[in-house]
Formats: sequence, C-alpha cells, structure tokens
Amino acid sequence: MAEPSQTTQRDLAVTLIEQHGIMRQSDLKSHGINPATLARLVKEGVLHRPSRGLYELADADIEAAHALAEVAKRVPKGVICLISALQFHEITLQLPRSVWVAIGQKDRTPAIDYPPIRVVRFGEKALALGLERHKIDSVPVRIFDPAKSIVDCFRFRNSVGLDVALEALRMGWRSRKAKPDDIARYAQELRIWSIVRPYLESVVADEG
Repeated sequence: MAEPSQTTQRDLAVTLIEQHGIMRQSDLKSHGINPATLARLVKEGVLHRPSRGLYELADADIEAAHALAEVAKRVPKGVICLISALQFHEITLQLPRSVWVAIGQKDRTPAIDYPPIRVVRFGEKALALGLERHKIDSVPVRIFDPAKSIVDCFRFRNSVGLDVALEALRMGWRSRKAKPDDIARYAQELRIWSIVRPYLESVVADEG
C-alpha cells in the first residue's frame, strides 16, 4: 500500500484530530501519518503537543475538564476519582492542581509529564462501583459518579481532607446529584458505613 502524500497526511491528521479531540502519535501513525508531518504541523502552529506522544488542534476550544481527556488517553484503564471527579460533577469548590486517577492494585504506575497526576490504588470492587463514561473533547473518559466520589473521599480522607469530603457531601445533597441511598449503598459495600453514616444523617437533617 502506497504511503499517503504529504498533503494528504496533513489533511488527514487535522481531520482525525478534529474528530477525536486528542490523539496519540501511535494512533495517527496507524493511519499513515508519519512523525515528520506531525512535527511540521506543530512548528507551523496547526497542532499543539500537550505532552509527549499526544496531539490536539492548536486552536481547540479548551474546557475545564480538558486535562481529564488527556489523562484518559494516557491511562486508558484509569478512572478519574476523588477531587477531580468532584470538580467534574461540580460538587466541590476545590481546584486540584493535579488530576486524581484511580488504578488497580497491580497496575503499573503511569509515567506522565503533563498534566500532573495523583495516582491512587483501588481494589477491584472499588474500581467497578459507580463507574460512568463521559465524552470530553471527543475522548471517552471513565469517571466515578457523584455518590461514589463522595464515599471515596471519606475513604481517602487522610489524603484529600475530611473537610473536602464534607463539602462534597453537602453540595451533592443540595444539588441532588448524590442521593443518600446511593451514598449509603456505596459506603456499606466498601465497608466505611460506620464512618459515613453520622455525617450523612447530620447533613440530611440540617439541609432538610
């Protein structure tokens, strides 16, 4: 099969990245686009390389969750969790400097230079519960749902802070994004109900 011409490679690269938002060099190469073409497009300001091996359009409309899409590309088995998940669901006032991502107990720790990440290891059950899939910049991103994210913050309260967990619990209740029944169910399944219960009962009583 003949290699695509330089002009075709350029057009194809831009078209593919427009469709997918962010693409890995290996995926672009499988479509017949060589690294030299990508380097030229970056130099000309057509493409931007946010981190090694990743490409996006230089004039892409960047949203707040853009970093989540980049991490999802680099850690496809990971799940956005804790403060990053709370921020995505808009049930926290925190602005995390890193993307929090959950991986399995035996998974290799991802080596990413950008964006900065905080890796947390979850057990098999904790990784499967409350898993949602969203599209951000055309990239499929795995994120824990609001109720599960709140429970996880209580589980990792020593890392994120109990105040962050309580803030998320209140905001989740007020916004109706996290139902008490779901919070209770996740807390029971993850054996942290005795910790979560008094806080949940207090919030429900105070907020009505």
